[in-house]
This record gives sequence, structure tokens and C-alpha cells, in this order.
Amino acid sequence: MAAAAKEERARIEAGRVLFAQECKFLLGVAREDQLPERTRPEIGFAGRSNVGKSSLLNALTGRKGLARVSGTPGVTRQLNFFDLAGRAYLVDLPGYGYARAGKREVAAWNALIRAYLHGRPNLRRLCLLIDMRRGVSDPDRAIMKLLDVAAQSYQLVLTKADKVPPHAVPAVIEALESEIAGRGACHPHVLTTSAETGAGIPELRAALAEVIDG
Repeated sequence: MAAAAKEERARIEAGRVLFAQECKFLLGVAREDQLPERTRPEIGFAGRSNVGKSSLLNALTGRKGLARVSGTPGVTRQLNFFDLAGRAYLVDLPGYGYARAGKREVAAWNALIRAYLHGRPNLRRLCLLIDMRRGVSDPDRAIMKLLDVAAQSYQLVLTKADKVPPHAVPAVIEALESEIAGRGACHPHVLTTSAETGAGIPELRAALAEVIDG
């Protein structure tokens, strides 16, 4: 037990140190030919519009203004790349499921997301964010199917845990674990976070640091 606790503390510290380093916006990508060279590990963040991707990125890096936060769904309209300490890219993908945009623009975003997920061998993991209050939706399942077909490693990350009574959390996690059972590309461990309270943020940092350095 003592050895396991010591190892976990070391993991948490490694994650803290990595994400405490400089993180800055690199570029926004609206077309596949604008993607940067595949020279660094990448961690992607995807989810339905207004799931809290930008808030989570800000919480991970401890920088309130790193990613733009808005109460209006569909604000992120490109792939936003952030340079983490010169060691990795954090990639904020456009939200799916809703957007204040025309069908042609939404179709272009979706095509860009699919091209990115299929064509980035340096994409170490895709964090698929799920609003804890709403659970998995059909658009989430469509993305999971795409990731399974592409054999792209991904992990479910619950957001807005502070919006759900603590006694309800285990049932939500159990439902998600049942949802992903048998999906070979999906990491079996579901992470729970709150950008508002910081709950689960150290554990997510630790998990991503391992992926980046692995």
C-alpha cells in the first residue's frame, strides 16, 4: 500500500510539473493542409458543444485565458493548437452536435475533425469529454465509432462534476463503463473532473503526462 501511494504521488507530481510549464497558443487550423508537422506528441480534446473543453484546458494549464470560454455553443470553429513546454501540443477540437453556423460550415468542421483523427499518428490520446449531467449522446457514439474504426486511443473524461450530487457520481461512471465495454480503442478508466472546483484535474494531468512521455 505504501509503495502504491508513493507511486501515485510521483505520478501526480510529474503531471503538476509538466502542466505548470509555459503553455501558449500556437495556431488555429481551418483546413487539413494547415496542420503542423507531426514532430511532437499531441493530446486532443473533443466533445459536444458547450461540454467545457476550453474550461478544462484552462484548468489543466492553470491559465484562465488560454482557451476562450463562452456560454454560446459552437464558438470554437477550428482546431486550436497549444504548445505545452515545447514538448507536446494540446489540441482543442471544434464542438460537435450544435453550432450557430450554416450546414456547409458545420460539414467542413466535421470533415476536418475526421481527417485529423484519421491522419495523426502522433496523436497519443483523444480525451472525449462528456457532460456528467447529460451522459453519452448519439453524436458522442458517432465519434467513438469513428475512433474505434481508426484505432485511435481515446479516453472518456467527465466534466462539470460539481453540477451533480456526489451520491449520483458512481451510477454515472458505471453507465459510462458499460457504454465503452468492448470498445478496443477506448481506455477502460473513466476520469471525472470539474474545472470549477479542480476536482480530478491532478489525476488527469498525471494520466496525460504519462501518455506524452510514454
